[in-house]
Amino acid sequence: MKFKKQLLTHGSNNVKTAKSQDIAESYILHLSPHKLNSFGKNVCGHASVGCATACLNTAGMGKFSNVQAARQRKTDWFFSDTVGFLTQLYRELYLINAEGMLDNRSIAIRLNGTSDLDFIMLFKLKLDKDILNEFTHLTFYDYTKNYKRAIIYLDSKYSLTFSRSETNDAECRKFLELGGNVAAVFNQLPDTYLGYPVINGDINDLRYLDPTNVIVGLTAKGRGKKDDTNFVIQINN
Repeated sequence: MKFKKQLLTHGSNNVKTAKSQDIAESYILHLSPHKLNSFGKNVCGHASVGCATACLNTAGMGKFSNVQAARQRKTDWFFSDTVGFLTQLYRELYLINAEGMLDNRSIAIRLNGTSDLDFIMLFKLKLDKDILNEFTHLTFYDYTKNYKRAIIYLDSKYSLTFSRSETNDAECRKFLELGGNVAAVFNQLPDTYLGYPVINGDINDLRYLDPTNVIVGLTAKGRGKKDDTNFVIQINN
């Protein structure tokens, strides 16, 4: 099914999600992270200094100025006309879900490629839409540093992996104790961390397929390789 997408990008166009296309087709939404928008509003309210410094916003296609400009336009649209933005996003999700219905397959959706917003709640509050239950052929997943939101959606249809930073180790331990998964960045992947098994999260991006109660290990990339904030966990041989 062909349709014009203004907000969502096919997963094959993203470095990380492209690895997952042989498992499940996916779409991702990229906004400009942090306060990189005309309104100076933060779309990553719980990002630490280390997270902001190592952000993958400029990875892959993000290194091109036209891609950065497109992400800022989307973010400005979100803040200037939230209802209009969500209406367009809803339309795109509706059509992608219809595509999945045609051949009875599930399509993965990541709405926070470079942001950390509660789109599930925004759809309920602004459009009175319950996208988790309405779109039966879409699987929603994300990473978040918002501990309260991670707790709210734990064991729901929305798969949220809590992301470790240099400032939230205590919350990571609590989330693991509750049975959740935590993503952490390492200089090299260990077998275990904090007493939990570490799986290789670089193999694909489909976090909803991960076993429960694990550390999702990601290796430092780009600017993260020069991290000096303890955002990247150093494993010594």
